[in-house]
Order: sequence, then C-alpha cells, then structure tokens
Amino acid sequence: MSAHSADAVGHGAAAVGHGDAVDVVLVKAGRTKIRYPAEVLSDDGVRIAVRASWAGEGVRDFGFVRFEPGDVFTEHYWRDRWYSVKEVRDPSGVLKGWYCDITRPAMLTGAELVVEDLDLDLWRSADGTDVRRLDEDEFAESGLAERDPEAAAAALAALAALEAFAVVEGGLQSLFT
Repeated sequence: MSAHSADAVGHGAAAVGHGDAVDVVLVKAGRTKIRYPAEVLSDDGVRIAVRASWAGEGVRDFGFVRFEPGDVFTEHYWRDRWYSVKEVRDPSGVLKGWYCDITRPAMLTGAELVVEDLDLDLWRSADGTDVRRLDEDEFAESGLAERDPEAAAAALAALAALEAFAVVEGGLQSLFT
C-alpha cells in the first residue's frame, strides 16, 4: 500500500451506514494479518466507527491486559489520520481500556475497511494508570524509516499525538466527538 493523504482518499469517499456489515482487513508488510466482520456504528466521511467481537483465536494475554472470547471492540478509524483507536470491553460491558494501532489512514473499498498496520501501538488502561508504547522494536526492525521516511515520520508523530491524548482523562474519548 502506498502512502496517501486526506486529499487522495477524498472527503467524497464512499460511506457506509449504521448497521451495515464490513470486513475489517488489517494489512501488515503487504499481507493480510487478520480479517474480521464488524458492524458499522457511524461513518461521517472522515471517521468510521465499527463494533466487533474479539477476532483472535482463544485468549491473547499481553501481561497488562487479556483479550478473550466475548470481548467487544468499538473501533474508530480515520481516513485522514495515521491511527485507529479501539475501546475494549469485557462481555459484561466493563471497560478494559483502549488499544491504539498506528496505521496509514483507513480506506473503505466496498464492504472492506482496509488499514495498514505500521507496527507501533499504544495501550491505555481503563483507569489511566497504565499508558504504554508497544512494539517500538518491531517498528525499528520493519525498515520503514529507510523505505518510506515520510510514512515513518507520520507514524511516530501519530504515536506521540495519541500518547498526549492518552495521559489526559477523557483525552482518547474526545477523539470520537
């Protein structure tokens, strides 16, 4: 996938409606990393919000949070920003926290919401006491800085911006209004 700007995707990009089904397609290093169904909650032409159940097999224990069957992800993707933000709740609705992926801006193609993962991630616990950068080693090893310095700079800037939101109470939620 090549870098693209808000002008390239355009504000006239296809939109989807509340309740529509889409497949979220996470691409990494040119290959589909994961594909899963989601229900569209909203699409204002710039930000698309979807809801999906945990798509991984079994439990994924990161040590600081566990994603497990029944968890519900409310995911926010932007056509003009280099990240996505996923609110994670357990099956009873208790907030676990927010998992943020650094990605190229999202593209909606038909019923596929495609995002390219750039390896960097950020976690914020529900109570805000744990804000951590993740996978900086994978990002360094990816070679993106050498292959596409502009994209690497945009990814690092996006991580810094998300971290600034994450350390302020209500900061991440303010991105959705």
